[in-house]
Amino acid sequence: MSFHRLGLFTRLVRSDESEDAATVYRHAREQFDLAERLGYDGAWVAQHHLDPAEGGLPSPFVFLAHAAARNPRLRLGTAIVTLALEDPIRVAEDAAVLDVLSDGRLEIGFGAGGSGHAFELFGLTGADRQQVYAEKLATLTAALTGAPLVGDRGLNPPARTLRDRIWQATFSAAGAARAGLAGDGLLLSKAQPRDPAAPDATLWEIQTPLLDAYLDALPTGVQARIGASRGVFVADDHDTAWRLAERGAARFLDQLRRNGGPELATTVPEVLRDSFIGTPDEVVAQLSADAALRHATDFIVQVHPVDPGQDATLRSIELIATKVAPQLGWREGTKP
Repeated sequence: MSFHRLGLFTRLVRSDESEDAATVYRHAREQFDLAERLGYDGAWVAQHHLDPAEGGLPSPFVFLAHAAARNPRLRLGTAIVTLALEDPIRVAEDAAVLDVLSDGRLEIGFGAGGSGHAFELFGLTGADRQQVYAEKLATLTAALTGAPLVGDRGLNPPARTLRDRIWQATFSAAGAARAGLAGDGLLLSKAQPRDPAAPDATLWEIQTPLLDAYLDALPTGVQARIGASRGVFVADDHDTAWRLAERGAARFLDQLRRNGGPELATTVPEVLRDSFIGTPDEVVAQLSADAALRHATDFIVQVHPVDPGQDATLRSIELIATKVAPQLGWREGTKP
């Protein structure tokens, strides 16, 4: 393995129907706190609108500003902000303020995705997502590099170093090449749509063409930044790990059906097919086979869609840092 940084990703979802938003946010804070104590290098959140099964955080910069004051060491990332739904100058301003408040610890990830009802919410039904995303990303990037916005006035506060911490998430080789050509980081998802012609392909087999396209497009002299997000749930014994994983996957399927979410899977095994589940040694063996992970500079773990409850999640975060990641070559405080 070649990754230098270990990251925690929380999607702020309910693991129990009785949990309200205050409980979900408190649990996420506790996960960040534990990650900080255990030496994780960073913590990431995703932005979701109207989609509680996928995530419960529409305002990632607000949450990360709170985390910046609470966790003085962790790097703080968005994976992702759905830029096609946002005003790129306002995003640049919010990011710049957060970067100042966090002493330059922000990692800012973008993507064109988002569910259909989110695009409907913002009046973008039928829009060419990729085109809108590309145009807004160009505007935001120019603002971060100090380009004049009105007359000779640029972004305030300025955030030129933040330009070097942009990441792009994508499911396609074309998107990966775009990220590479721009010199941005590449964010690989914990799950990937399947080609009907190859339904049994592994996650890393699907993502290898993305890696190749990214690395081929990267300008000479620009260091690759590859963040591989993976669904990882570790427990002290095999049976507990799988019992909780299957329970969480069944609940996730039920939420998708009730909320009219995208048909990402139709069975529990399909929900869990890209997840790494088991005891520490079992998960180390599973992750060691992940050829895409071998290229990652950042290994970013999340329990979703298992979402086994707060106690089991905290234990998994602990086992990853103390039993799993060290066997894969990670050392606390390692610099890229």
